[in-house]
Amino acid sequence: MALPNYDITGTRPRCVLPFEAAPAEVPPLRRAAARQLSQWGMAVALDEAELLVTELATNVIKHVGEGASATLVLERGEGRLRIELHDRSRVLPLVTKAGCDEECGRGLHLLSALAADWGAVLTAAGKSVWCEVAVGPAGACPRVARAVEAIENYQESRGVTVLRGGRLSSVLEESAIELIADLIHWTAARGHDPDDILDRAQTRYEAEVA
Repeated sequence: MALPNYDITGTRPRCVLPFEAAPAEVPPLRRAAARQLSQWGMAVALDEAELLVTELATNVIKHVGEGASATLVLERGEGRLRIELHDRSRVLPLVTKAGCDEECGRGLHLLSALAADWGAVLTAAGKSVWCEVAVGPAGACPRVARAVEAIENYQESRGVTVLRGGRLSSVLEESAIELIADLIHWTAARGHDPDDILDRAQTRYEAEVA
């Protein structure tokens, strides 16, 4: 994946991420998008954005072809995050019935379910499939972004594969439970009281959200 190109000439901050349509490129593309959202203070939109980026990139691999050149564009707006996936094909996607064979159109159904709005347009170089995610106010707690990054690293260390078709939030939740269980084992092995550690963490959380 190429290095991000930041467009600061427009009225809205934009991040442009060129990449090659290949399965190995999807995880680093997703992580790059997550890092950018964290820098923009949009950590609350990480789950939905990472899943949408994964689906959009995977659709290019499936329907345009592996090795095709593509570009992911992130644009920060007022209360919205816009995600655009540009490729050189001029064939617009079609929404098919849910449950169709070979998961055809499944990614578009996810766009409809997760995004506040979405669409596809022809461009001078091909087409763009875009979607917008509603986000909370800027300045979201940085702990959320750190937690997502920690859980993703934990998944990779355990060789966990995120299955396409499942909500990323559900996968992260299950991994979070496993991570917490491992930490409880770690605190007990070091002679600490796990209940005391959990109580202290809960007390700190309640103080911060208050």
